[in-house]
Amino acid sequence: MANLAALLVGKQVVNLNYTASSEALVAGMRNAGVRHVITSDRFLAKLQQRGIDLDTAFAEATLHPMEGLRAEIGKAEALALLGIGSLLPAGVLLWLFGRPGRPDDTAAILFSSGSEGTPKGIELSHRNIMANVRQISDVLNTEPDDLILANLPPFHAFGLTVTTFLPLLEGIPMVCHPDPTDAVGTAKAIARYRATVLCSTSTFLRLYIRNQRVHPLMLQSVRVVVAGAERLAPEVRDAFALKFNKPIYEGYGATETTPVASVNVPDALETETWKIQSGSRPGTVGLPLPGTSFRIVDPETLKTLPPGEDGLILIGGVQVMKGYLNDPEKTADAVVELDGQRWYKTGDKGHLDPDGFLTIVDRYSRFAKLGGEMISLGAVEDQIRRILGQPELELAAVNLPDERKGERILLLVAGEIDADGLRKQLLEAGVNPLGIPAEVVQVEGIPKLGSGKTDFGAAKRLALAA
Repeated sequence: MANLAALLVGKQVVNLNYTASSEALVAGMRNAGVRHVITSDRFLAKLQQRGIDLDTAFAEATLHPMEGLRAEIGKAEALALLGIGSLLPAGVLLWLFGRPGRPDDTAAILFSSGSEGTPKGIELSHRNIMANVRQISDVLNTEPDDLILANLPPFHAFGLTVTTFLPLLEGIPMVCHPDPTDAVGTAKAIARYRATVLCSTSTFLRLYIRNQRVHPLMLQSVRVVVAGAERLAPEVRDAFALKFNKPIYEGYGATETTPVASVNVPDALETETWKIQSGSRPGTVGLPLPGTSFRIVDPETLKTLPPGEDGLILIGGVQVMKGYLNDPEKTADAVVELDGQRWYKTGDKGHLDPDGFLTIVDRYSRFAKLGGEMISLGAVEDQIRRILGQPELELAAVNLPDERKGERILLLVAGEIDADGLRKQLLEAGVNPLGIPAEVVQVEGIPKLGSGKTDFGAAKRLALAA
């Protein structure tokens, strides 16, 4: 309600990441020029319980709790506004209360997850959001009786565009739950209101599998499950299908692309030719959305590479951001124009197969250079989990400077582990010796962002401190 009301009167909305540090919140609000924060007394109390210093974080802004705003509206005024809103045409309401804007005006400013550094302010236009909503609605084949579960935080592009704006703008009912980590509460909401579309992350979907109180019948009404924001772990996909008898369709994108760029969808049968239209391919992140293009290029020369060859993933389409807030240099570095089209340089390494399905290998920033060879830190993590037979083991591989090899790999592990035994198992399994961690450090927990993804910046700081 607050987001739509702000947009209606021509404001730019900035949904603040309450899981970020006070320093990051203050820096973001200064960068975006935030002077007023619409919030809730109950929510502020929750933040204080989590140890967040509200006086520091919001020292330069005025807080407006919605409970207080509601109390200022008398019964007669509320009834009058209800009547006006119900009876008058939309055009008249817009003339009375709204402030018309242009499609390319900034609608929302989102701050990146900060998983690899300082969060950047990303400007998304009305055109970006409206286009991505329509693209997602088309590929999901939204139906008249659909109901979308909305439990992803609106400070994340996945939560703002897919589970907030999409249902509101497309006229699809939504049921809201405030905590994506509450698997039981979310499952109860799905069962009680018969939700049909569940969008989540691999980390959050794992919680439904592990929690014995989440019965398969609680998700019986769901017709499609989409995972995004991070790589879908194969063990999560398999275990979810085993427990709930429902496939997870993996998608891909970035905050800079509003966020969705591609998604796997159910296969379709063409009854005229009796051919199967392939909409999904396990291990890939699907085909690009209508109006979206992928291009795999050499990261240095930006020369287009052939299908099957790994390179830098570029995303082109109407949902590519306006740019980074107050940072034209970073914008010019991240968005390049090729063949008359704007392309976002994702920083991800991947390849396209001959049918156009995209496979992600890893982040370019998540490679360690040892002895002149590039080692994927994500691959190191996967092979350790596989060899130990612990697919849910919390760990993070970090590259640190090394005088002899250039870099070395340090492994952070949440839990007990025999470092010498692990090295022996990895060698016996024929793992590339360069991919074997030089050090193993046990920690209480792997740092996480509010979206559930590993906070690699904090993990690196933790590794350096160790």
